[in-house]
Amino acid sequence: MAMINVWRPGGPARLLAADAARAVVLFVLSVVAASVDPHRRTFQVGWPTVLVAAIGCAALMWRRRHPLGVLAVTTGCGVIFQLLGVRDSPLVSSPVLVSVYTVAVRTDRRTAWTAAAVSAAVLVAATTSTTGSWLEPDTLAMLAWTALPVAVGEGVRSRRAYVMAVEERAEHAERTREQEAQQRVAAERVRIARELHDIVAHHIALINAQAGVAVHLVDQRPEQILTALEDIRDTSRSALDELRVTVGLLRQSDDPVAPRAPMPGLAQVPALLASFERAGLSVSHTRRGDAGPLDPAVDLAAFRIVQESLTNVRKHAGADHARLSLHYRRERLTITVEDDGSAGPRRPHPGAGHGLIGMRERAAAIGGRLHAGPRPEGGFTVTAELPLRPGRSRPGPARDQRDGHDDSRTACR
Repeated sequence: MAMINVWRPGGPARLLAADAARAVVLFVLSVVAASVDPHRRTFQVGWPTVLVAAIGCAALMWRRRHPLGVLAVTTGCGVIFQLLGVRDSPLVSSPVLVSVYTVAVRTDRRTAWTAAAVSAAVLVAATTSTTGSWLEPDTLAMLAWTALPVAVGEGVRSRRAYVMAVEERAEHAERTREQEAQQRVAAERVRIARELHDIVAHHIALINAQAGVAVHLVDQRPEQILTALEDIRDTSRSALDELRVTVGLLRQSDDPVAPRAPMPGLAQVPALLASFERAGLSVSHTRRGDAGPLDPAVDLAAFRIVQESLTNVRKHAGADHARLSLHYRRERLTITVEDDGSAGPRRPHPGAGHGLIGMRERAAAIGGRLHAGPRPEGGFTVTAELPLRPGRSRPGPARDQRDGHDDSRTACR
């Protein structure tokens, strides 16, 4: 019979002092009740009564640590009271009642009722041996008084168990909220890092290409160097503006300056293609379907996927021409970026492979998917399918079989 540890207020010293005070009070009441003879209206204190009451009440000092053992001692003292001919009353049996209550509070229901039944049976047997009948009113009253502390102890134990369960649920909910907050912070950091990667990679690739054009023009067309430098200046300014907007998301509410520029979307695709045109990459743009307003998250993800795909074409493939297709359907937008491979002996630049990972994460974050891989006729293609409204159409995170193709350009991207 396993004991149940229940929560109780107060420290050990305070509990010991309270138990001692209760034991003294019960000792006085037991002695007084055992010394009164209501029939003769006399009061006579006997040393056997005092000794038995002292033993039973003193045992209550250990009722919290050994509830069943203390119940056995107090029940034995109750039997001795019966054999001494002491009138049975709730006050005389108070140590037994307190012990039964303690067993009910600190053990399980089955143990409590079994212990109470055994104690009542022992006391009734002792009373019957002296009176000759167990149908006496005092005997029936003893059974009722023994059952009462069990019921009260059951209620107290259930209440304490309920309070403990509520506290545990509250603590678990608090820990869960902290974990969710940490996960949201981590997800936001990943999103901002991905945004910074796309911005820096795109503009640095353009600046590098424009700088190469400027170097080439020094010898052949010196009069166009100023135009190339202006392109570099405009690209770097655009990069700084986008970085300012993105990093501005990290500002606190009490910071003096807040970002006001809108996040980029597909409306900025013509300007994006113009910047690639100045860097030497010609992009043919086709659009099919009704280009209605997009969800801001979808609009930003679509723009970044187009930007990163064209940056990869310019940076890794070395191609002079690419094709961009935007196909608006009823529930999704399909983005396709293709190139025919390198137009000359230029070698692809090695990379860490974060571009494709970032694009796939962007697409998956809004319920879309992205395929990327080499074309059978040469070159590379990136196809993204994005839901027009996140949450309505969420295709699975399937990948094209070509994603697993062992291709050097896939690794570069």
